[in-house]
Amino acid sequence: MDQPGGPFSAAELFSLCRGELAKRIAGQKEMMDGLLAALVAGGHVLLEGVPGLAKTLTVKSLAEITGLAFKRIQFTPDLLPADLTGTLVWEQGRGDFSVRRGPLFANVILADEINRAPAKVQSALLEAMEEKQVTIGETSYPLPNPFFVLATQNPIEQEGTYALPEAELDRFLVKLLVSYPSPEEEMDIVGRNARMGAPGGPALSVVLDAPALAGLREAANAVLSDEKIARYIVSLVSSTRPLSTRSAAGLSGGVSGGSGGAGPVRLPKEGFYRHISYGASPRASIALHRLSRIFALMEGRSFVTPEDVKAAAFPVLRHRVVLSYEAEADGLDTDAVISRILSLVPIP
Repeated sequence: MDQPGGPFSAAELFSLCRGELAKRIAGQKEMMDGLLAALVAGGHVLLEGVPGLAKTLTVKSLAEITGLAFKRIQFTPDLLPADLTGTLVWEQGRGDFSVRRGPLFANVILADEINRAPAKVQSALLEAMEEKQVTIGETSYPLPNPFFVLATQNPIEQEGTYALPEAELDRFLVKLLVSYPSPEEEMDIVGRNARMGAPGGPALSVVLDAPALAGLREAANAVLSDEKIARYIVSLVSSTRPLSTRSAAGLSGGVSGGSGGAGPVRLPKEGFYRHISYGASPRASIALHRLSRIFALMEGRSFVTPEDVKAAAFPVLRHRVVLSYEAEADGLDTDAVISRILSLVPIP
């Protein structure tokens, strides 16, 4: 496939990708856009939703339209790091060890129910996600390029699960919430699966192969982002940090109203920060800037607007802002806190 030559042809390619995914997935536009944006950005994705919402099918379909090598790993409490990375096998005939590579040696990895794996497995996965390599024995081996981890987790079933470390959560570019379908979408789903013994779904075309993906990345790099947008992004991210952590980081200064500063905004003293234990790191600012440019590209624009930043804020920040017990007691989730910050930080 030819590489996209600008924002309009790039938007058409994104639309073509959505159309292919829609052959199997009803609705879920926000999830599809988040997956496609993360793919272009080269980041990992955490998908959260109750069972039966087609998370696994979506990831398989995404791999299918890219034509990339795909592996699925079912995470369980008895999983070992070698089950992911591979291991050394003694070759009797040669009198030496040979490397047997694990399922991580693929382009697209589906880490199903990632929160069921113990700490050692999470550590091995963290090296793969961050360094794009794995260590077998005493040797490190590079992983294929591109390399994406798309992990799923069930928010309602906690028995036999392990909370993901904050360091690992921060390595996910975005966290996408998979919601229930609307009644109309569910009618469509029922109609598609009415035939007994029907196969998994229609065949999908490869529309986002490696050259097309590289072309989208070039187009995203060409999207203009004004300095005021960058200041807005930094203000949003730094405003997720409670005052104590700001002072510790040398960020005690604030912006009282205008959009000229890039530091944390002085939000109303209404006990707002009692809902936040820890805010987002500078990695969130980088991710938000990168993703907002791709969202602009999806809309066929060659420049970033504050609305692109707002759209990207939820998937980028919802797994990086750690809420306090007071937030849970008050019935607030992370999206509610992010919405409040977006309403308070001045728009450039």
